[in-house]
Amino acid sequence: MRILAVFGTRPEAIKMAPVITALRQRPELECSVCVTGQHREMLQQALEQFKITPEFDLAVMQPGQTLHGVTQSVLNGVAAVIEDFKPDHVLVHGDTTTAMAGALAAFYAQVSVGHVEAGLRSFDMAQPWPEEFNRRVVDMVSERLYAPTTCAKENLLREGQPADHIRVTGNTVIDALDYALSTIDHQPELSTSLQKQFSFLNPAKRLVLVTGHRRENHNRGLSNICMALRDLAMRPDVEILYPVHPNPRVESTVRSLLGAVPNVFLLPPLDYFPFVWLMRRAHLILTDSGGIQEEAPHLGKPVLVLREVTERPEAVAAGTVLLVGTGRKRIYGETTRLLDDALAYHAATRCKNPYGDGTAAIQIAADLAALATARRSRRKPAQTRPQPLMTTVREILNVLQTPVQTRTM
Repeated sequence: MRILAVFGTRPEAIKMAPVITALRQRPELECSVCVTGQHREMLQQALEQFKITPEFDLAVMQPGQTLHGVTQSVLNGVAAVIEDFKPDHVLVHGDTTTAMAGALAAFYAQVSVGHVEAGLRSFDMAQPWPEEFNRRVVDMVSERLYAPTTCAKENLLREGQPADHIRVTGNTVIDALDYALSTIDHQPELSTSLQKQFSFLNPAKRLVLVTGHRRENHNRGLSNICMALRDLAMRPDVEILYPVHPNPRVESTVRSLLGAVPNVFLLPPLDYFPFVWLMRRAHLILTDSGGIQEEAPHLGKPVLVLREVTERPEAVAAGTVLLVGTGRKRIYGETTRLLDDALAYHAATRCKNPYGDGTAAIQIAADLAALATARRSRRKPAQTRPQPLMTTVREILNVLQTPVQTRTM
């Protein structure tokens, strides 16, 4: 089976890297990688850290490009790669425009689609936008649906997806996170380098790690988040580190409101390993990211989600994640509670990770290998056991005794 893995953003690369590694260890499978370049610089960082060299690079992103333009470029680009590579299966991840347009290109070409991280739902098309639409489209056209949790599987079943198309695997980000942690822990020079990179952090203060970039939070929502961080930065026992997304609307708002605030460090986007090091170093995390809601429980870190809804309710139910929205007072109040209430903090750190055991990629590769074997066996001509000699002779005699005009040959 020839598999084409298509992705274009840093989160996709991080979550697909373990899958690509597992696929390439299977002799039944041939895996090639197509990147769209939806996030060029941030994508390249992840590719280098996970040692992935794409066979196809579409480089679709242009300055000021709209979602319409990205969708059109990815759709046409992936269609051309499918025509060239002729895959039996196209594998996409998550809820990006790349995933949606890549899956649609495969569907139009009548090539089977597999969706890693299938079944996530916020049940609100506007939050997150356009991701909720994207993942629903991908699920609709997918033959293999790799759901990270039983909750995601139940969403798919309610929508009418066949049960035999769904596999609950856990989330591949746990596989990637375990790889990153192991690499940091077993490479002393890397660990030392990371400590030097963040030597400006004060070990006597508690680190609040922040990310924020969702489109629905642009403008007022992001301004409220920044004002809440200004309030938190007044505490002498806290320092805030915020790697700022390069989107101009995000960067201009964040730097104008937080650029001169003491105890706030604004950094450019970080490579994955440094960010993992920071997550483990942090006291708590504030984010509107999806992946961090899955990684932080694995690290035992409380997370305050800067959104009104989440498509990852499992961590909320477990108690390690709390939805706080984008209201200035609510963000400040809930962060202060976790900083000041030791019992509440420790309760959030002891929750069981609901996103799997770090074997999701192996399970996905095994499923596709089994699918390849099944398809190969269906292509072979039916094997018939040789008939006993006397039976064969009898059949010949019967034919010879049949009147000529009624024989069928």
